[in-house]
Amino acid sequence: MTIHKEGITIIAVTFALLSAVMCPAYYFLGCSSVWFWVLLVPAVVFFTLVVSFFRSPNRAIQKNENAILCPADGKVVVVERVMENEYFKDLRIQISVFMSPLNVHVNWYPIGGSVNYTNYHPGKNLVAWHPKSSELNERSTIVVEHPEFGEILIRQIAGAVARRIVTYSKKGDSAEQGEQLGFIKFGSRVDLFLPATASVLVQPDDKVVGLQTILAEFNTKVL
Repeated sequence: MTIHKEGITIIAVTFALLSAVMCPAYYFLGCSSVWFWVLLVPAVVFFTLVVSFFRSPNRAIQKNENAILCPADGKVVVVERVMENEYFKDLRIQISVFMSPLNVHVNWYPIGGSVNYTNYHPGKNLVAWHPKSSELNERSTIVVEHPEFGEILIRQIAGAVARRIVTYSKKGDSAEQGEQLGFIKFGSRVDLFLPATASVLVQPDDKVVGLQTILAEFNTKVL
């Protein structure tokens, strides 16, 4: 387990701010004071949480060309057929994974291929499980084309707590299954829009693990 590069500055600033409070508290109150411990315990808990937000696990995967791996840790909150209106403009299978503040916040490519499209949308900060968050919230869209099975769309969505989406993908990039595509600071949600012919292997409320859970499988090759 390592600390993700997106968290280094935030962790350093948090440590400096907490130190600016606790050092004078220790000097004036001493470690025998109840008030010193009243300050210290929440400070330690808060700092531990901030560090845990930016943990980045090293996960070995067995690549599977037919499998659509889970791009994030969390819980499945949506599995349904919907019209995808930004890029495909047709009927797709949507699978959405909600990332709580306690989950790992790294996002990974669920398939390999080439990045055909990216687009960042500023927006609102509705709670991530709100039905309209996929269309109204701050979000970043990435479309990856598998060489045999066609395109899927990945959408990183900010929520009520998350305020910063980081996306590494750029149009023309080569995407490798299991490689990091970005990071959502302090949780939120990732949507996948899959071909209508895909076989879904999860259902709402399932707990899923990034790169370990297979969300769906392709069924039809692109001719």
